[in-house]
Amino acid sequence: MTLRTRISDALKQAMRDKAAERLSTLRLINAAIKDKDIASRATGSDDGASEAEVLAILGKMAKQRMESARAYEEGGRLDLAERERQEIAVIEEFLPRQLDDAEVEAAVEAAISEVGASSIRDMGKVIGLLKTKYTGRMDFGAVGPKVKNRLG
Repeated sequence: MTLRTRISDALKQAMRDKAAERLSTLRLINAAIKDKDIASRATGSDDGASEAEVLAILGKMAKQRMESARAYEEGGRLDLAERERQEIAVIEEFLPRQLDDAEVEAAVEAAISEVGASSIRDMGKVIGLLKTKYTGRMDFGAVGPKVKNRLG
């Protein structure tokens, strides 16, 4: 079952269950995917967003909400921070399991050896390979410095 189908089914189920907050988040996800579909049509692709692009959208949405929750907590708005966390939980249902630190280290090592990276100049190739294999499964903001330390 594709990711789009899973999201669509969850949206329909949320409507049936009258789960307003879950429905709201699922509609936001659907809207972001449709925006990507429209943008890809403008570039000549009639297929719309690929599975990898949908995963990237979901990852970006989760990350934005984590940052918002942190900002709300710092501002003393715990009610808004909790709302953001609820949205994160809904979004993460559709993301693959995140890799733990040991798995990330192993993936970085494997990518470095696969690309044949020997210096910091090869960092882009390593990150590119990791993104093709692990989109939505690791935080590339945290992986970048690990690759840099390993190569530098």
